[in-house]
Amino acid sequence: MNKFLLSLLTLILFASYSSVAQQAKNPIIHADVPDIAIIRVGDTYYMSSTTMHMSPGVPIMKSKDLVNWTMVSYAYDTLVDNDDMNLNNGKSTYGRGSWASSIRHHNGTFYVSTFAATSGKTHIYTTKDIEKGPWKEIAFSPSLHDHSLFFDNDGKAYMIYGNRELRLVELKDDLSGIKEGGVNQIIIKDSTEPSKTVGNSGLGEGSQLFKVNGKYYLFNITWPSGGMRTVVIHRADKLTGPWEGRVALQDLGVAQGGLIDRPDGTWYSYLFRDYGAVGRIPYLVPVKWEDGWPVLGVNGKVPEVLDLPASKGLSPGIVASDEFTRAKNDRALPLVWQWNHNPVNSLWSVTQRKGYLRLTTGRLDSGVLMARNTLTQRTFGPESSAITALDVSSMKDGDCAGLILLQRDYGWVGVQSENGVKSIVMVQGKGSKVTASQKIPLTQKTIYLKAECDFKQRADKAWFYYSLDGKTWNLIGSELKMSYTMPHFMGYRFGLFNYATKTTGGYADFDYFRISDKISIR
Repeated sequence: MNKFLLSLLTLILFASYSSVAQQAKNPIIHADVPDIAIIRVGDTYYMSSTTMHMSPGVPIMKSKDLVNWTMVSYAYDTLVDNDDMNLNNGKSTYGRGSWASSIRHHNGTFYVSTFAATSGKTHIYTTKDIEKGPWKEIAFSPSLHDHSLFFDNDGKAYMIYGNRELRLVELKDDLSGIKEGGVNQIIIKDSTEPSKTVGNSGLGEGSQLFKVNGKYYLFNITWPSGGMRTVVIHRADKLTGPWEGRVALQDLGVAQGGLIDRPDGTWYSYLFRDYGAVGRIPYLVPVKWEDGWPVLGVNGKVPEVLDLPASKGLSPGIVASDEFTRAKNDRALPLVWQWNHNPVNSLWSVTQRKGYLRLTTGRLDSGVLMARNTLTQRTFGPESSAITALDVSSMKDGDCAGLILLQRDYGWVGVQSENGVKSIVMVQGKGSKVTASQKIPLTQKTIYLKAECDFKQRADKAWFYYSLDGKTWNLIGSELKMSYTMPHFMGYRFGLFNYATKTTGGYADFDYFRISDKISIR
């Protein structure tokens, strides 16, 4: 081969590689962002998701390209003020809180609706400015499961909801409840019917409704016996039916979501996939229209590469480091942070000590899962790590503070104060069983802590470290085998915590929180 042909081939290969390298890849977000719902307003996309027992809740994200997302708001600060959300009297609402949301833009107003077993209600939040608020709440009983809020051309508002048996209800004009005498009927007796290839099919929920060219399209997720999570689509000429259904996608277990169009006229379906301990992660699949049906995927498969701009990474849009440096009167936390359940706002501060997050104890707790004011962010894949520096000099006897990987089967590294002695500890909890793998005496006031997560190919392993100088890291305790459990129903979270077991009023000062997409153990 002469030099000219060799150079030409090299250029072609390089151009081909560069083109692929500059394209988006699935998953578009390798972190726990489940139950997604997306709308487009002009050239801007807005997405809502589920964070259940976290506070604030129903995160709102913004994108210009469907790939790179930034947190811009939450629909609410407090879902409900009760023992379950406040971690009081031995109660919690792990795995509950608010579930799958619906997001709409209608006549200049944004609507985000959700439902909660914790409150027993359906909640609708409205605002004129989705990024700055303020938000107003409407709530009514009952709690309508996996509903899809829909404004039709007749000016009326409806919800489709249910599991397997799907019902259409008309809402009152002010959205304060189901309208008496309005439309209220079963529209699909068994939404799983199209996917019943062998035996029964489970689920039949996650309704999301769309109207395209005068026809109605209803997306649901099913789970055929012995099969995988599946997308089923029903269509109708009228909301009240009749509805006809078909299997729309059955690949990799990528399912539950809906439709979104781009300004250039192309279409995508947004869906998510259960992916082990990191959580439920969003995917996009291209959509073509054939015979009045949306056809999902490329030859029925979820593509790895998408004809969309490449991801710039999840930080700082979805997760971010925080030096806790604030202006004198700025108490705010970046939107990437969420509290585990409702916080006690008087017991945390980023202003009492400049450049530090201070967590002060206000009651006695038996363990970290029931401790209030644990501040969290998502872990992310394929691998991620977080480090913090902790000043322990004002902890009281019986206090425990540190860095946690939060789920039911958790692990944490931190400091335990016991009988006047402070020790570096690594603790694992699985169900009701709690074990301290290692204890090392601590004689200085500052300790550096690190957690590393490996989610590659669902390895779902984590390790904990400590350092006395922030430079030399020491592995502590045993490997944590991370498990996505239904009681928590959430991917693992990095968390900063401090709780008391003997006396209140002690505090822990965290100097910073720094994340990375690299780990040291391979």
